[in-house]
Amino acid sequence: MDVLHSIDVRFKRVREDNEVILPSYATAGSAGVDLHACLERDLEILPGQVVKVPTGWAMELPGSQAVGLVFARSGLAAKFGLALANGVGVIDSDYRGEIQVLVVNQGQESVIIHSGERIAQMLFIPVWHAHLSEAASLNDTGRGTGGFGSTGV
Repeated sequence: MDVLHSIDVRFKRVREDNEVILPSYATAGSAGVDLHACLERDLEILPGQVVKVPTGWAMELPGSQAVGLVFARSGLAAKFGLALANGVGVIDSDYRGEIQVLVVNQGQESVIIHSGERIAQMLFIPVWHAHLSEAASLNDTGRGTGGFGSTGV
């Protein structure tokens, strides 16, 4: 592991009654760690339904210079229409509760989630805290105020 490009992240088990799988990288080239469902019983997600899927873990990041960002798994999206209801989950450095994944079934059929199943992936990203101030004007750019397709589709 490249020490210059790594951080120490501590995980605490918060569910003793179920099998809890520590997040891990699936391959040497994986950008994110897989998060696994930690369930007492199978969870059925109906079409259009939003559910919180527990992972059984709380985590401690090394400080406010890091964030855990939770993303959907492309296989679950492509095969079953499962996505994250909030687009991307943000795990702040000062949060110590259980990591839960907010999943929505965008498909046409119910999906069953089994305990231990990989349900999302989390990347650890550096954070910069900005010094915010109000300005009377902003520097001009070639793009200016153009947005929402102004550079083409």
